Amino acid sequence: MADEAFPRRLVTAVRSAVRAPDLQTDEERSASRLELFFDLAFVLVVAELAIALREDVSPGSAATFAGLFTIVWWSWVSSTLYANRFDHDDVVYRLYKLASMAAVLGLAAAATEATGERFGIFVACQLLLRLTLLLQYRRAYRHIPSARPIARLYLIGAAVGALLWAVSLVVPRPVGFGLWAAAVLVEALVPLVASRSSSDVPLHVEHLPERFALFVILVLGESVAGVAHGLYDATWAPSAVPVALLAFVLAAALWWSYFDLAGARAKRLLNEVGGEHSSHVHDVYVFGQLPLTLALASVGAGIELAVVESGAGEVPTGTRLLLAGGVALYLVSMAVTDSGMSRRARDNWWWPLAAAVLALLDSTLELPAVVVVGALALLLVAVVLAGLVQRHTGDLVVDPV
Repeated sequence: MADEAFPRRLVTAVRSAVRAPDLQTDEERSASRLELFFDLAFVLVVAELAIALREDVSPGSAATFAGLFTIVWWSWVSSTLYANRFDHDDVVYRLYKLASMAAVLGLAAAATEATGERFGIFVACQLLLRLTLLLQYRRAYRHIPSARPIARLYLIGAAVGALLWAVSLVVPRPVGFGLWAAAVLVEALVPLVASRSSSDVPLHVEHLPERFALFVILVLGESVAGVAHGLYDATWAPSAVPVALLAFVLAAALWWSYFDLAGARAKRLLNEVGGEHSSHVHDVYVFGQLPLTLALASVGAGIELAVVESGAGEVPTGTRLLLAGGVALYLVSMAVTDSGMSRRARDNWWWPLAAAVLALLDSTLELPAVVVVGALALLLVAVVLAGLVQRHTGDLVVDPV
């Protein structure tokens, strides 16, 4: 009797664990444990892309790194935008999320050869990501009538994107790479259209900045790892130790500047200016994160190279550009995102722009690693101090991230 009852209880338990999706935009929310687990796979992808860049610091390699990073970033954003509205954490949602995570692990395993020998695997993983996204939006479309207009847009975008990725498998490589770019562009247009046509299904403005802040932490981890790996590869050479210390100061200042200044300011604007229904603020915030995180990933790759190359005299041009160019892009992204979200140029954002100019100047000078990294660390510390002063005086109003 007990054995016969167990299957029935199991079926009942499974059915109770399956719930129809609903909107998650009206309650207080934070990132779920499943989202944090999901992010671990993206840590691996970013790390693999950085490895490929460090092995060949050239214009072509840098362009490939930027392109693949954009593709991976958009894969993360696509999943995040769905979860922002519809994550109700039933067993079906979990299975879709874990399937997506498996696809991201495949991306990590193929990332260093995504444009070469692992081309087909990389595309197959992208197709699996879009398949799971299609199934999730189809489920939302079926069960949430008010969400059907926005779900329909995302279904169309994901379907067109999947088609372009699939076609890229059977055309010459250069054309295939163009189709990759077209797929991301088509899909990226969807939230721009959706935010202007679906006021009944707003983004959750508390959950969204937390998720992007976690992605920033993920990318900043490359800078911390770069310090440790660089010291190991340099066999703790006396010339490498001060560079590693300064590189850690640089990484810490980047973290401080984002979470106490740039990211905190953006969160304030997202709530104050944007609210639930302001399309332009949401769009600027989301897409402004791309150059910012790309810059941080570049700095992370450059830090490890600088520590390793510290005993070789001058820092090669490629390493200087990764470091100083990444810092400059990060600072410009801070200022542009703030101005775009507030729709006005803020006088008190002159300092990140001025710092960006100084960072670029640092990249042109052929100097030892300790001087290059030290100058950038000092520059970021000055940015943080200037921002803290402006917070104290009330010239810079922020919300905690």
